[in-house]
Amino acid sequence: MQFLRRSLMGLMLLAATLGVLALAGNTFYAALQERMGQETFKRPVRERAVAVNTVVVSPQRVTPVITAFGSVESRRTLDIRASVGGRIVTLAEGFEDGAQVISGTLLVRVDPTDAESAVDVAQTDLLEAEAELRDAQRGLVLARDELLAAQAQDALREQALERQRNLLTRGVGTEAAVETAALAEASAGQAVLSRRQAEAQAESRIDQAHNRLRRQQIALARIERDLADTEIRAAFTGTLAEVSIVEGGLVTPNERLAQLIDPASLEVAFRLSTAQYARLLDANGALMQAPVVVSLDVLGLDLEATGTLSRVGASVGEGTTGRQIFARLETFAGFRPGDFVTVTVQEPELDQVARVPATAVDSAGQVLLIDENSRLVTAQVDILRRQADDVIIRAPELTGRQIVSELSPVIGEGILVKVIGPEPAAGPDEGDAVTQAPAAPEKITLTSERRARLIAFVEANRRMPAEAKQRVLAQLKEDEVSSSVVARIEGRMGG
Repeated sequence: MQFLRRSLMGLMLLAATLGVLALAGNTFYAALQERMGQETFKRPVRERAVAVNTVVVSPQRVTPVITAFGSVESRRTLDIRASVGGRIVTLAEGFEDGAQVISGTLLVRVDPTDAESAVDVAQTDLLEAEAELRDAQRGLVLARDELLAAQAQDALREQALERQRNLLTRGVGTEAAVETAALAEASAGQAVLSRRQAEAQAESRIDQAHNRLRRQQIALARIERDLADTEIRAAFTGTLAEVSIVEGGLVTPNERLAQLIDPASLEVAFRLSTAQYARLLDANGALMQAPVVVSLDVLGLDLEATGTLSRVGASVGEGTTGRQIFARLETFAGFRPGDFVTVTVQEPELDQVARVPATAVDSAGQVLLIDENSRLVTAQVDILRRQADDVIIRAPELTGRQIVSELSPVIGEGILVKVIGPEPAAGPDEGDAVTQAPAAPEKITLTSERRARLIAFVEANRRMPAEAKQRVLAQLKEDEVSSSVVARIEGRMGG
């Protein structure tokens, strides 16, 4: 029994010992895991540099340009209208849309029969008025002669009366003879008064004859104008448009027959904002005679014309803003009234300014500079103009400094950057103008089938001016052709 008791006690001690050892091992393992989790290895972090494109701010003299869109108009446009009604008996050969006419050319003749008859009647009436005037003049001559005869007879009667009075005074005459002589003298005076009245009537008849003659002359002149109005001639050399008549047709007075346009007197009308218009005014507030370039894209070939600003519209117009500007063209290069063109106006030069990409400046007029530690610093600039994808800024304190040319959300002030772009260099001398070498257009070689297809398309295009068509065909016949010209033509072909 004692052996059994000791054996059980030993087993219990052995089990307790094993349990304590297990608990100690578990505690050690847990502590070891916790310690291993706390002692993780951390590598030192190095700041990453962001690659950015840069440009150098260089002061220059820049000529800003304003780009707008407008339409070509003719400064001389005349509506050809019928002054009299009737049937068209003569129509000029080639009287059709697009026909060229010379100043003074007979264009249309309306049936002149009625007008010619009216002229004959008016001439007859004029002859009658002239005859009546001559008759009135002869009557005035006779009336004056009769007045002279009556005055002479009256003078004789006065002498006879005076003689009878003398005889009566000497006592050899009688009262009856004096009364008879007085009655005769009074009758002669009455005759003189009648002849004077006849003379006045003759003079009045002459005045009436003159008035009638003048009225007949005016009537004849009016009818002759009506006869002349049956012929319509070209007022100036130009091109016909909107022809709406045929020979033998009937026209009414003031009906528009066609329109005459002078293609050698063109101007372009376009609209600018008020701010752009203000930049084109001189010190006196008048519009400057700034140079203008007008261009029209025709199958890859830009037709260009030059001119100068001439005037500004008198009013803004209901529902519109800005100002309407007119520029007179000096060269035409195939333009026609109605062409929708691109207008480029040169502003006065700006000195000591820089031209940078528009992506380098944010909406608040700030740019990012690169300091000596290759970190970004914010700087403020004055935005003067926006030119296509560039902006013209004025920032004299940034001369020769590098700025980021393309802003993005991942860069900002204080960021470390790696420069990709030109190194800072001495800018151009003060007063240097901006000069850009034009990039040479890319040339390609065409296959014979492709060249023939392009030439056939250009030759079949009737809307293209003849001058432009010849220049495009000349380019297509060269060994190497500009890729932009080919792309534009094929874009219109649908190929």
